[in-house]
Amino acid sequence: MKPGDAAPTIAFEMNTCIQALPPRDLFETMNGADFVLIDDVLYEANYLRVPDEFTVADDVVLEARHGPTEIDMTRADFDGAVGVGEGVFRLKSGSLVRFLAAAVIH
Repeated sequence: MKPGDAAPTIAFEMNTCIQALPPRDLFETMNGADFVLIDDVLYEANYLRVPDEFTVADDVVLEARHGPTEIDMTRADFDGAVGVGEGVFRLKSGSLVRFLAAAVIH
């Protein structure tokens, strides 16, 4: 992707799409995300806290749901994440994570 190119989109449902947030710092990509893709599973972000200087390692920064499956992730889960391109980050656990925002199509 070149600077100025539109971010890729993934169709979600009628009149709605999920737009990949531009690749930046991991915590910046969390801001405004409605969904998180973890190891090719799309979760709806129910709670999302962008870490700041007051966030400690055991603070929950993400609560998400995929069907009946619910996950919680702490700041420590995201510490040490490495960008692998196109807004995807590899966590120290080995999981691949990408934050996505919903956009309404008119």
